[in-house]
Amino acid sequence: MQDFKALYEQYKSMVYNLAIHYLQNLEEAEEVTQDVFVKVYQKRASFRADASIKTWIYRITINQCLDYLRSKKRKQALSNIFFWEKKEHLTINRQHPGYSLEQQESVQQILAAIHTLPEQQKTALLLVKIEGVSMEECANIMQSSEKAVESLLSRAKNNLKNKGFSTKGNPNV
Repeated sequence: MQDFKALYEQYKSMVYNLAIHYLQNLEEAEEVTQDVFVKVYQKRASFRADASIKTWIYRITINQCLDYLRSKKRKQALSNIFFWEKKEHLTINRQHPGYSLEQQESVQQILAAIHTLPEQQKTALLLVKIEGVSMEECANIMQSSEKAVESLLSRAKNNLKNKGFSTKGNPNV
């Protein structure tokens, strides 16, 4: 495996951008990015070359994001039960470079809808349609077949349509 610092420099933006798409919060994305690279550093000796380093790092990032969201949900559930703090709502970082002023409202609505999808559908949609990962690479990252990814994307699009979002006019979905 290449030098860790070079690995970090090469993949830090990819990890951070994916974390922003999952978490929709700058600070949380920064925290998860740090966690990803700590895990990459710790597990670098166990990396097997059966997948590319990029695919391996994508997998770690997705798992860290999902773990973070699960942990956050548990904390929110406990706080709601005991009324210790107000329930937090996911917010979109409006300074993220991908959002233009005139599209902020529709972006917020579509991302909120995407985040209601089942985890596998959300992962496939974020990787292929937002991150621009190929179907083949997405299948490798998700450890499934390209047909399974196609099926997940189709179900995700149908679920979004059922929530009132049209995917025909939107090339990103």
